[in-house]
Amino acid sequence: MIHLGDRRELFVDRMLIDRLDGASLRLHEPVSAGIAIQIDRPWEGVANCGMSVIDVGDRLLLYYRAFPDDPNEDNGYGCVAESVDGGATWRKPVLNIVRKPQWPDNNVVAIDDGQPRFSFPIAPWVDTRPGVPENERVKMLESVPLSGERHTAMHDPAGPKRLVFWASADGLIFRRLHPQPELISHLRNCFDGGNTMFWSEAEQQYVLYYRWFEEVDGQGYRSIARTTSQDIMTWTPSVPMTYDDTPREQFYVNNTQPYFRAPHIYIAPAARFMEGRQAISEEQAQALGMKPVHGWVYYKDCSDAVLLTSRAGSTVYNRTFMETFIRPGLGWGNWVSRTNYPLTGILPAGETQIQLFVSRHYMQRTWHIERLLLRTDGFASVSAPWAGGELVTKPFSFTGRQLEINYRTGAPGFVRVELQHEDGTPVDGYTLQDCVEIIGDEIERTVAWKRGDDVSPLAGQPVRLRFQMKDADLFAFRFR
Repeated sequence: MIHLGDRRELFVDRMLIDRLDGASLRLHEPVSAGIAIQIDRPWEGVANCGMSVIDVGDRLLLYYRAFPDDPNEDNGYGCVAESVDGGATWRKPVLNIVRKPQWPDNNVVAIDDGQPRFSFPIAPWVDTRPGVPENERVKMLESVPLSGERHTAMHDPAGPKRLVFWASADGLIFRRLHPQPELISHLRNCFDGGNTMFWSEAEQQYVLYYRWFEEVDGQGYRSIARTTSQDIMTWTPSVPMTYDDTPREQFYVNNTQPYFRAPHIYIAPAARFMEGRQAISEEQAQALGMKPVHGWVYYKDCSDAVLLTSRAGSTVYNRTFMETFIRPGLGWGNWVSRTNYPLTGILPAGETQIQLFVSRHYMQRTWHIERLLLRTDGFASVSAPWAGGELVTKPFSFTGRQLEINYRTGAPGFVRVELQHEDGTPVDGYTLQDCVEIIGDEIERTVAWKRGDDVSPLAGQPVRLRFQMKDADLFAFRFR
């Protein structure tokens, strides 16, 4: 039996679903909220790349790689933009930590000796482990080959690599952490893009997801591995993630992170790379101004973003939806290689929406980072048509006094809820006929029956939920 406690559950996988009758799982696509940042500085070029968005308390910080249009440059520099209004508008602050005459009023992130810092690849994150020193609350990771070669955006050395940890109080100036954790991987092409790390409240340990190159039946795939640590210094052996029984695909970056309203559920808006799937012609590429960079051509493939999910402690990604989560969209500029890559970071945008960010127009002068909005908890839903449908959950136990749901209906629609015993028989007083019909659109609605909304007499017992729905979506529920 599943023990829910008082945690919120989202319908991003089938863990709680026993039966769907007339209803189905539906993936929801975020909508554009416009451009967050774009190229407008001399140290920014067409090979810019978004990295992560974090909340440091009084502002949000958005990190990206600025790659100058310089044939001698093979890596780029870490830069930052900031928002003081919750993500609606962004500016590039004048830092001048790095002083270069050709880069006036720059926003380049640096290390503590004033040198520019772009460790490949950076995706700064906030360390929320209780007791972390204030001057170490923002961290980033650097991939360092044991061979002594340099790992850059254009060159991934073979052989094992070490992750070097950097820390910062403000997310602008970083210093090398001392002592250094012992984190080495021998997996092929390890740490080559998209290293996502966080303190897991649910697991009470650090969790790292990183990219590697996996061979399956003679075919190579960019894949993801997981390792954990309780003290950040020593790490468990890496375990390759699996993907249910779904067809294998290429995942360039994973962006795995706990969802802030349900931290036991890990959301991964991953970049799906369709190698060799060319969508635009040579003439269209020329019209976009695309040219080879360091010998690489970037319009022979296309990419988008999919929704992977996992749960605390699991080494499995749930591929509930094979369809696209973030589509390339209109304009051939989004149909080139290595574009439409999401940044790490899913954050609130007010009480009713969440926000995430995606890089667009890779290798073009129109490169930009777009802000996307989605309903709170709204990655996916159990959806019922006008003809109606039902969801019955697996048996579970809970703690709390009230049942809360995140839902929406059409004008003719409704949601009714029934509590059942483990064997599926209705609990007296909590039947569909007793339920007060729910109509509307709310993030947190308390379910009530004729006898009221108190469900505490059933707390700790094995029960099921039966949802009867018409022209409605159910996004999440919890007992509180």
